[in-house]
Amino acid sequence: MNIDNAKAQMRKGILEYCILSILAKKDLYTSDIIRALKENDLIVVEGTLYPLLTRQKNAGLLSYRWEESTQGPPRKYYSLTETGRAYLKELDESWESLIKSVKSIKNFK
Repeated sequence: MNIDNAKAQMRKGILEYCILSILAKKDLYTSDIIRALKENDLIVVEGTLYPLLTRQKNAGLLSYRWEESTQGPPRKYYSLTETGRAYLKELDESWESLIKSVKSIKNFK
């Protein structure tokens, strides 16, 4: 069994949750989201991120706005919608429950 593959699958499983958690703090440009993920060892490339952002936007979890940039073309800034905030709250509760379950299983005797 390949440990790197298992680790990659775990990261993929929580990537959408992490994106929502990052955007809960403030509106961000795509490269800022990528930087936040990389700083926390969740390496992701634009080719992975854009489809996730599009899926979350289409689900009503995110919205975006265009802002002029002093360094090139306008930038698309993403933010959580009220639906996204409610969804994130539910994910937070599920995440805490999952952590509790995994810890319990690890301590099973």
